[in-house]
Amino acid sequence: MATVAELVKSLGGMAQKRQLVRRGARDHHLTAAVQRGEVIRARQGWYTTLPPTDERVRAVRVGGRLTGISALIAMGCWVLGKHPLHVSVNRNSARLRSPGNRFQPIERAEVHNVVLHWDGWETRERGSTMVVSLVDALVRVVRDEPLEVAVAALDWACHTGQIDRIDFERVLLMLPRNKRAIAHWVDEGCESLPESLARTRLRLNGHKVVSQVLLGDFQRIDLVVDGCVAIEVDGEEFHREHFARDRSKDLDITNRKLHAIRPTASAVFREWTRVAMAIESAIAARASGFVAVDIVAGPPPPRPSPGKPRRRPYHPSSSREYGR
Repeated sequence: MATVAELVKSLGGMAQKRQLVRRGARDHHLTAAVQRGEVIRARQGWYTTLPPTDERVRAVRVGGRLTGISALIAMGCWVLGKHPLHVSVNRNSARLRSPGNRFQPIERAEVHNVVLHWDGWETRERGSTMVVSLVDALVRVVRDEPLEVAVAALDWACHTGQIDRIDFERVLLMLPRNKRAIAHWVDEGCESLPESLARTRLRLNGHKVVSQVLLGDFQRIDLVVDGCVAIEVDGEEFHREHFARDRSKDLDITNRKLHAIRPTASAVFREWTRVAMAIESAIAARASGFVAVDIVAGPPPPRPSPGKPRRRPYHPSSSREYGR
């Protein structure tokens, strides 16, 4: 028979006692494996080979599974900043525990920086032992998080091929009606978190923003604002390596009669007010007698998972349709 640790790993790193018993494990095998440190009791009747600090283990220790923004972080989604632990639990769940101590009851979730979501049986039918399904996690994020966070999550899911058009429509149908207009804010051509945040914030301020605009035959501009300002968001880890290429691109942008602005990702994350002021100043400087260039977005760049249908949604100019 395989060892308890091997059985747990074969089940994704987390297993219930009954799953292990069905595969031949007995009580003394489980006790010995825990004593040797080969597995950890995440919760009574639950065994894991993952580190105790893993957010998935912490969710199981509470008595549920990761959901919402916590689930998306575990899946590799574009997310900025730190967030509470979001845990999906059954509506009839009892004996919930602290995410850091399986012996400590969780009387006030907020004290432990935990947000509990009491979900129905249909949610439990989807996803894995430790994490809800991607569709359920996205629905939760759109319902609970700020618009820019929700848009970035959907941008990531669409651009990386994590969901296809059918999944996207499922997300919309599972949302309240006043949240479904988020479809008009999503852009599968978006290639990064700072690009997504900048696009949403500019549109919330009433600007017309076009993404991934063709520049010549082989280049694209991340964002063009009001037909006159070209935004190129620098990923700092690549900035030094691509310095000469980026400066050449800025020349091409200027020759296109656009004002080039190249904020770093860090500036978008931490100094957005300053970035927005620079964009507004550039637009104002060109307002006097300036005719905006007719900007047409190019086709979206290829995604990592070929063959899935592409979406090119219409973008409204305000947040009213989103239901806020």
